[in-house]
Amino acid sequence: MKKQPGYPKTVIFLILLIGFLVGCPFFLPTYWTFILGEILIMALFSMSFNLLLGYSGLLSFGQAGFFGVGAYSTALLIIKGWQSLSLILLVGIFTAALAAVIIGFLCVRRDEIYFAMITLGFGMMLFTIAHNWIELTGGSDGLPLASLPTLRIPGLELSLFDPRNMYLLILAVFLAGIFLLWRLVRSPFGLILTAVRENKERLAFVGADVRLVRLAAFTIAGGLAGLSGTLFCLFNSMATPDFMHWSYSAKPILMTILGGSGVFLGPAFGAVIFFLLEQVITNITDNWMIFLGAILIPVVIFFPQGILGTMVKYFDRGQESDRQ
Repeated sequence: MKKQPGYPKTVIFLILLIGFLVGCPFFLPTYWTFILGEILIMALFSMSFNLLLGYSGLLSFGQAGFFGVGAYSTALLIIKGWQSLSLILLVGIFTAALAAVIIGFLCVRRDEIYFAMITLGFGMMLFTIAHNWIELTGGSDGLPLASLPTLRIPGLELSLFDPRNMYLLILAVFLAGIFLLWRLVRSPFGLILTAVRENKERLAFVGADVRLVRLAAFTIAGGLAGLSGTLFCLFNSMATPDFMHWSYSAKPILMTILGGSGVFLGPAFGAVIFFLLEQVITNITDNWMIFLGAILIPVVIFFPQGILGTMVKYFDRGQESDRQ
C-alpha cells in the first residue's frame, strides 16, 4: 500500500501550534504571557544566529551588538516622536543590517576561531560606544521609554502597554521572521550556504564568491538580530548597554546548542528549554547558572546535535527502519 506523505500532518501540526500560541494570552496568567513573549524574542534572535552557525559554519560572538543596535535605534526614534510601528521595525532591521554589512566586510575574511575573535572584538566596541556615549545612549542608565507607539490595525488602536497586545505583536513578527528564514534556507541561496559550511574550497573552485555569500548571510543574520532587539526594546520599554554586552551574545549560542544547530527549529526549542530551566531553577536557588552549566555539559557530550536534533534523528531512523 502506498504511504501517505507526511507533509499534511506537518501542516496540521503547525496550524494547531500557531492557534495555541495565539490563544495563550487569553488563558495564561499575565506573568507567563510575559515569559512567553520573551521566549519568542530570544527564539527569533537564536534562529538568526543559527543562520551563521548551523547553515554557514560561522561562530559569531558579536550578535548582541546588532541586537543592541536595533534596540537603540528603536528607543531613539520613539524619543524623537516617531509613532509608526512598521517604520520603527524597518529602521531597526535596516540599522542593524547596515552595521552588520560594515563589520561583516572585515569578519568574513577569516575562518573559525579568528572569525569568532573578530566578531567578539567588534561586539565589545559596540558595547563600549553604547556605554560611554552618554549624550546619545544615556550611558549605563540606558534610554527608558515613557510612551510606546500604538498598534494600529483597521478600525482599532491598541496600546502596547497591554501585555496581551504586546505578545500578539511579538508573535506576528516572530512568525514573519521564521517564515523568511525558512524560505531562505530552502532557496538556492540556502543550498550555497550549506555548501560554504561543508567545503568552501570546492565551492570557490567552481567560481562562487565565498566571501560575498558569507557577507550576505552575516548581513541577514544581523538584520534579524536587530529586529529581535527592536522587539525587546518595545517589550522592556527601554534600551541599555547590557543588551550589547558580549555575555548577551552567549545566550543564542547556548539556546542553539541546547536545541540543535542542525535543525531549523532547534534554536527556538532551545530557547523554550533555557527559559523553563531558568524559571524552575531560580525558584530553588539564585545560582541557577551553575545548574544550567551542569545540564549543558552532558547535553554537549551525549547529544552533540542538541535535544531536538537528537529527537529528529531518532525518529528519522525509525521511519527508515519501517521502510526497510
